[in-house]
Amino acid sequence: MSDESNQYSDKPDKTPRSTALMVIIPTPKRKLPKILPVLLVVVVLSLLSGIAGGLIGSAIARKQVSVFNTSETEATYQSIISASNTGENQTGLSLPDIAEIAKDSVVEISTETVSNSSRMRQLVVQGAGSGVVITSDGYIVTNNHVIDGATNINVRLASGETFEAALIGKDSQTDLAVIKIEAANLTPVVYGNSSELKVGDLAVVIGNPLGELGGTVTDGIVSALDREITIDGETMTLLQTNAAINPGNSGGGLFNADAELVGIVNAKTSGTGIEGLGFVIPIDTAKPVIASLIKNGYVSGRPGLGVELVDITDVSTAMYYRVSQLGVYVAQSHGDSELNGGDLILKIDEETVSSSADIRNILSQYNIGDQVTVQVKRGGTQQNITVTIKEVSR
Repeated sequence: MSDESNQYSDKPDKTPRSTALMVIIPTPKRKLPKILPVLLVVVVLSLLSGIAGGLIGSAIARKQVSVFNTSETEATYQSIISASNTGENQTGLSLPDIAEIAKDSVVEISTETVSNSSRMRQLVVQGAGSGVVITSDGYIVTNNHVIDGATNINVRLASGETFEAALIGKDSQTDLAVIKIEAANLTPVVYGNSSELKVGDLAVVIGNPLGELGGTVTDGIVSALDREITIDGETMTLLQTNAAINPGNSGGGLFNADAELVGIVNAKTSGTGIEGLGFVIPIDTAKPVIASLIKNGYVSGRPGLGVELVDITDVSTAMYYRVSQLGVYVAQSHGDSELNGGDLILKIDEETVSSSADIRNILSQYNIGDQVTVQVKRGGTQQNITVTIKEVSR
């Protein structure tokens, strides 16, 4: 008999057992007929049998209730994972619960990038970051700045398995990238809704700080919504959190109280006396970008000049490309673009530009098919060229 049954039988005796026994206690002053002792034994045995049967039946019934409750708990747990967040911890998940549910969906990323030194020597630079598994067959989202320019990308799962990853697509404007490993039966995250977050909601960050501490969990709150932050010339609308974020956390996940992914970590404000200022790409912003990167390898519908651009911001880079002036250059022209490789772009419709971010910000005001006047320096002379805006496909 189970512990539940034993506890049940040890309760104060409120069954009709004692009353029934009192009724059949014989009176010593009367001499019972010979048949009565036999009847008495039969009655007592019947009562004891009935009581025992009742106890066993009750125990069985209690055990069945226990089994039903177990199934109900499992069903609720599944709904917890797929439930949408309403800004409150309705599931009652503890921090260890959230970490346990989400940990296998966050990976470590290591990269190798070839760079050029001031003496024109090539150096292999190693980098590290984090990523989040979004499909069971190996698609992983991370930051563009984690993998940008990398010649080798490697992924280490929470299980310790390592894989070489291929770049599927990247987008510098949102600082997002998608890579893929050849693996199966991975644990993808469950998307939450960042639009439902409230200031003060629980925020749990999982990532690979310092590039050496994979699976690190830190917690805090959502400190602010819709922060406009400019990073490397790109203005983004981000979530703010006070959960600890360090180098290597980039590309990791921000999870809500339901263990759902609500953001991709991408930046931290640092400086003397500055603590608790971390920034995260809202998942509602990231989802359409991720889908487009997987489908097309780029974000469709973006206006561009039909060229690849390169920012030359220092003397060593200028020496590498053999140019004498800093600025934004056409690295390569695609298709029927009116611009040529080597053009230094000076203005677009009379607006001075000095970086590729400046160009993207200007073009965001136009539609594909519109025409703009681009002032370039080509072969030592300045020229004004009419350029038709095209969809960015790279």
